[in-house]
Order: sequence, then C-alpha cells, then structure tokens
Amino acid sequence: MNLLTGIIIFLICSVSVAGAAGSDIPTPLTNKAAIDLVQTHADYVWTLVAAALVFFMQAGFAMVEAGFTRAKNAVNIMMKNLMDFSMGSLCFWAIGFGLMFGVSGTGFFGTSGFFLSDFQVGGDPWVLAFWMFQVVFAATAATIVSGAMAERTKFSGYLIYTAVVTGLIYPVFGSWAWGSLFNGSGWLEGLGFIDFAGSTVVHSVGGWAALAGAMVLGPRLGKYDAAGKVRPILGHNIPLAALGVFILWLGWFGFNPGSTTAAGKDIAMIFVNTNLAAAAGAVLAMVVSWVKFGKPEVSMSLNGALAGLVGITAGCANVTPASAVIIGAMAGVIVVFSVLFFDRIRIDDPVGAISVHGVCGAWGTLAAGLFNIGGVSLTIIGVQIIGIAACFLWTFPAAWAMFKLIDAAFGLRVSPEEELEGLDAVEHGGNAYPDFTTINHGSTGYAGGSSGKERPDEAMVYASKGLASQS
Repeated sequence: MNLLTGIIIFLICSVSVAGAAGSDIPTPLTNKAAIDLVQTHADYVWTLVAAALVFFMQAGFAMVEAGFTRAKNAVNIMMKNLMDFSMGSLCFWAIGFGLMFGVSGTGFFGTSGFFLSDFQVGGDPWVLAFWMFQVVFAATAATIVSGAMAERTKFSGYLIYTAVVTGLIYPVFGSWAWGSLFNGSGWLEGLGFIDFAGSTVVHSVGGWAALAGAMVLGPRLGKYDAAGKVRPILGHNIPLAALGVFILWLGWFGFNPGSTTAAGKDIAMIFVNTNLAAAAGAVLAMVVSWVKFGKPEVSMSLNGALAGLVGITAGCANVTPASAVIIGAMAGVIVVFSVLFFDRIRIDDPVGAISVHGVCGAWGTLAAGLFNIGGVSLTIIGVQIIGIAACFLWTFPAAWAMFKLIDAAFGLRVSPEEELEGLDAVEHGGNAYPDFTTINHGSTGYAGGSSGKERPDEAMVYASKGLASQS
C-alpha cells in the first residue's frame, strides 16, 4: 500500500513539473520576439559604435589641418575643431535635428523635433541613438570649412559660422536628401537621389561652404607674389597630417557602414568598398603627382586617400568592389588637378578641403549613379546631377551671404600684423610649442583680402621650395 501511494505521488509530481516546464517551451512566436530583441539591441550597439568612430574623425581633421599649416596657428586649429563639435552639438540639438528630420509638409525642412522633443521618458529611445549618429555627421560638415579658412580667420567669426552651418545650412539640405530616415520627407529623396552616406549631403556641403569662406577671406599673406605666381606655404608637421589621414580612414569605417544604422550583413561590402576606394585614391594621386612634379608628393598622396573616401561615400552600398576602385582612382586623379586649379585662380585652401570634399563629393555622387549595381539610366544620372546642383545652389550662396554678413558686422579676417604673428598668440594667448623656436625660411608678397582691396606686401618668411601648394 505504501508503495502504491508513493508511485501515485511520484506520478502527480511528474505531471505537475512537466506542465510547468511545458509553459516555457519555445514557440515560433516567442523565438521571433527574442531574435527581434537581439537584433534591435545589436542595431543600437552598432549605430553608437559607428557614431564613436565618426566622432574620432574630429581628431583626424584637427591633425590634418594642423600638420598642413604652420606651427604658429596650431592652437587656433585645435580650438576651432573643438568648438566645431561642441557648439555644433548644441545647435544641432536645439534646431538642426528638427529642421533635418522633423515632420515636413513641404519636403524642404522639418517643423518638429527641436530640442530632441521627440524623446519621451519611458518611450522608444531610438531617437537618442539616431541623433547621436547624426550629430557627428553635422560636426563633420562644419569642420571641413576650418581647413580652407585656416591661418587668417577671426575665432569669434568662426564660432558664428559653426552655429549657422550646423543649425541651418547643413540641416536644410540634409532634410531634402535624408529626411525620411526619421520623420521627414525630402523632395530630393523623393526623386530617387542616391547618397547613401553623404558625398554630397555632408562633404559637398562642407566643401562649398569652404569655397565661399576662402573667397570672402582672400589668400594668406605671402601665398602669391606680385605677379600672381603661387608661393608654397609648407605645413609644419607632415607626420601629424599623415596620422590624421589614417585616423580619418579608420573613422570612415563608421561613417559609411554605420549609415546602415543596422547590424546586418550589408556592412561587409560597404567596408570593402570604402577601403578599396581610399587605397585607389592614394595610389593614383601619388602616381599623378610623381608624373607631374617628378616626385611622389606626400600631401597630394594623403589627400588622394581622403578624396577616394569622399568619392565612395555616396555609392558605398550600391556599387561593386571593382567599381569602388574606379571611383576612388578617379577621385585621386581629380583631387590633384583640382588643388592646382584653385591655386591658379588665387583661391587659397591650405588643406585642399574644397577639392577633397566639394569637388570629389560631387564626383562621388555622380559616380553612385554611373556605377549603380542595379543598372544605370538617364533618369538616375539626371537625378544625381539635380542633387549635385541643388547642393551647390543652396550651400554656396547661403555660406557666401553668411560670411559677408559676419565680415561686415564683426570682421572675419584678422589684421595683417596678427596674421604675421600667428593666431595662437593673438587669438588665444597660447603657444603650441613653448619649448621650441619656430623659424620660417623664404620671402613673400601678397595682394588681396576679404574686402577685395589690395594689401601691401608684408615682410614675411616662408618656405620657398615645394612641388605644389601645401594642401
């Protein structure tokens, strides 16, 4: 009897345990929910890691600009790059993000989401991850201009520019091409415009704003002699500039693949395309400079890598690796001749920002249509050309007007005496190399300026030898 009772109790307990366990048995629905949750978490992590990589590009831009310019302006350059991101973050948070990704009834700009008002405590936090990824892009567009205006711009005027670019100029065009990534709906993306990661949206916006700034400012003292011949002003630290390019190359692995904002298999081809284009750009720029100047010129080669990266940014997700090599190679050739062209027409760009970002950004956007993996048509090419033209026609006049207003109201360029002494001392009371004495070699002569009036020649000393203008 006791044995029978024990067996009955055992069976009852077994059935109870089995029933309890049965309630936790995975089903197709619970499996899908779990997988979706893991994918969502992975998307967040990848997007934020990519944002961190793009943020690190600020260090790369700062190093490139400092290395390609003179030691007496290094502190000023670091301050500008610091403020690009700091002021840019606040302006993009307050105004820019809403203009770019807010609800739009016209397709021209957003009207909601200012001050990150789309975020609600306890609600979906994706807006925070998405904002973080987008703000580093806005800062990139702003910092591109710094290099083209280096060594002669008032710091106060530059701060105003940074606020306007990140709060207005960049977001408005961005809303045309990318608004639907969140709550917007841009007219340009509605046409089928291809710019996956920003050859035009980020880089050409920065490049055309840089062109406007360089034109309003005028060349640096000593850049041209009395006959208008280019006098190279060599950078003080090419190893620093080279390190900056390597950092930018690394950061681009967040810039392009991160634009998926999703942890998926698609990022593999984007990684490969990004790398191949940069490599091809560096090699072709080296070859062209070698043929043209008789030596493999380092600044051109470094800018060739950046040109390849800018060129592939638009089409990184929709071209094959072989096409990426062609796009990058062409960008490497274009950047050399573009730098020389702007030098000849007396537009002084110390780091080649206009050529790398503006010109090669336009090339990359066109190439995204020409080499589209799904096929090419006149409609696709036409839309790409419309996007390129729209970017220039919005950005350049807006930036020109902004710089002219800043110049009239506050002054945009430092005095000749301040430029000679260096912006580190006169603008910041600092010295990047207090334990060293900096000596420049050469002679000078200059005419031009923000007012368009001729400036008197100043007793300056520069390097008198070089293959091409330092860019």
